Amino acid sequence: MSFLPDDRAGELKELFFESAEELLQTLNEEGLRLEREPGDKEIVRGIRRTVHTLKGDSAACGYKRLSELAHELEDVLTPEIAAQGNGRVAEVVLYAADTFHHMLAAYRGNTEPPEPEALRAQIKALVEAPQPPAQAAFAPAFAWSEYEQLVITDAARKGQKICFVALGIDPECPMRAAAVQLVRNVLNEGGKVLVMHPDDNQPDVVLIEAAIATRHKESWFEKKCRVPSIVTHVLVRKFELPASDEDVLEIPKELSGRDARQSVSARTEAIADDEPLADIALPTAEEIKNAPVQTLAGAAESILRVDAERIDAVLNLVGELIIGKSMLHQAMTELDKRLGRDSLHGRFSDAMAFQARVLNDLQKSVMKIRMVPVEQLFRRFPRLVRDVAKTAGKRVELATAGEDTDLDKSILDSLAEPLAHLVRNAVDHGIETPQERQAAGKPAHGTIRLNAYHQGNQIVIEITDDGRGIDRAAVVAKAIERAVITAQEAERLTESEALGLIFHSGLSTAQQVTSISGRGVGMDVVQNILNRLKGTISIETDPGHGTTFLLKVPLTLAIIKALLFRVSDRIYAVPLSSVIEITRAEESDIHRVEQTEVIQLRDEVLTLVRLSKLSRTRPAAGSRLFIVVIALAERKFGLVVDRLVGEDELVIKAVDDSLVATEMVSGASILGDGTVVLILNLTAVVGRLGRSQFAGATA
Repeated sequence: MSFLPDDRAGELKELFFESAEELLQTLNEEGLRLEREPGDKEIVRGIRRTVHTLKGDSAACGYKRLSELAHELEDVLTPEIAAQGNGRVAEVVLYAADTFHHMLAAYRGNTEPPEPEALRAQIKALVEAPQPPAQAAFAPAFAWSEYEQLVITDAARKGQKICFVALGIDPECPMRAAAVQLVRNVLNEGGKVLVMHPDDNQPDVVLIEAAIATRHKESWFEKKCRVPSIVTHVLVRKFELPASDEDVLEIPKELSGRDARQSVSARTEAIADDEPLADIALPTAEEIKNAPVQTLAGAAESILRVDAERIDAVLNLVGELIIGKSMLHQAMTELDKRLGRDSLHGRFSDAMAFQARVLNDLQKSVMKIRMVPVEQLFRRFPRLVRDVAKTAGKRVELATAGEDTDLDKSILDSLAEPLAHLVRNAVDHGIETPQERQAAGKPAHGTIRLNAYHQGNQIVIEITDDGRGIDRAAVVAKAIERAVITAQEAERLTESEALGLIFHSGLSTAQQVTSISGRGVGMDVVQNILNRLKGTISIETDPGHGTTFLLKVPLTLAIIKALLFRVSDRIYAVPLSSVIEITRAEESDIHRVEQTEVIQLRDEVLTLVRLSKLSRTRPAAGSRLFIVVIALAERKFGLVVDRLVGEDELVIKAVDDSLVATEMVSGASILGDGTVVLILNLTAVVGRLGRSQFAGATA
């Protein structure tokens, strides 16, 4: 039964699904960390908090089965089971993340969620596994959270004497929960307990740490706290304020080699989950008054979730304003021609300049709202690399850089599939087995690196592995076998053209087909997606040492700076970021090599593409031509055009297939005078008109 209106309940569920996806991503990341450090108690507690949050949120939305399963998973998320599970707890956490994902997908699609019996069986096996008796460990760290450090430091500044007390509890004590309460009573006799870990009566506690404001000497605690049959070890240290205020948050470093890792938010969640409020040492009114003004609520209130469609609507309106600005400029130019300089001309020009500046700032602001860091994409791949490497029997590490590079959200989402395929291929095909790597003098662990950075108006994403590289001869041989090219054509291929053959459907050099890859399906999909995004992909390989794929995509697909030119009676545009230079040439300068027109441009031969083929016309012989030199990945081409129009900022509009049924046009825009300009898909134009179907650089 829901107590909310249907629209409010639907909104609550949408928020739940968004937050649940973030929780599952966190669960994956924490599961991988636990796999690397199976004995880390803080990681286990962090996973438990994540699962606990998912449990509460799913229960609030009425997803009872998911909530109950999360509750069962909490039973294995204890430091003791994690320490004795030989990595099995991490396996269960990762499997649980997959199970939760499938259940959420079912709930979102209003279908019946799958039965999680396999996960329940794994949980039961871990919970019922015999646990060896816990051994007493006395290793006080005094690792206080940031909030606890503030409380301790503030008390010391007021002139109070602070003692840090650590007590080891006898593991053979039959009633350790009662023993903790007895120790608490003794510590309360000694003064005001500022901080105590743990601060509830846990039945399995072996170490108690406390910070106490006291008038007693250290020897008083050493004598009073040594309770027979309960306390086995006592350590007392007096806390002194550091010499300078800037070191006040470095308390734990004076007392142990371990950094304090428990944040305020994590501590708060732990209290909300397990700890009775009556036993928490709360700060006084004066302590709160003197504490820095920085609250978690304030941070949360500064974040606003907005549906992407609303941002797209605002961006579309900004695009219409830009078209309106162009129309005003066009009208003003025509007025100047007809009426000359009027007395109001200066005021009108100033107003238009002001409008242009404001509109430019508005456009940048809206574009920034759409931008998200590439980290949101990269963080999906550690789990993917781990799973594929485990299936293939390999040892692979993933390194990332440039996570803070911003990219348009729509482009980032579209890149998820091609990047996942390239990373999967790098693990399965690129990285060798540990035995092969050691035989080749390499480390047993392979490495895959993801890097992102800005390059002009483009984003470059690199996927690099230190594996076996790509065998050029094997790629060409497979292409000849599949009749993609002939043997004569293969002899004329450049290095980039030969490597580009792997983007043909069904072409794979894998020795065997696996469940991961090897069928030659996927690389053509990668190329098609990059084409749709007006991006490029190129390959660099060093046999025996590794391969790098470079993906270049525009920052955004909504508004671009473009070069406009005329071919016959039509105006076309290409992204300005793809233009290298513009040159002039005579028809007599053009030569034909194997049915392809080329021109000598300084020290290189440039392949020409006649755009007049688009309108089935040809310029008269002997006329001077404009040649727009463009770059597609690692190759250059020259577009032969009739006349240049200029540069402009274009708002890209999607073109309906019924109006323009060709892949060579990727969009359209409207100029200030109402003229429709077609934006060319350079990859398709070069591939169709330039007879460069074997050019891997034109991916």
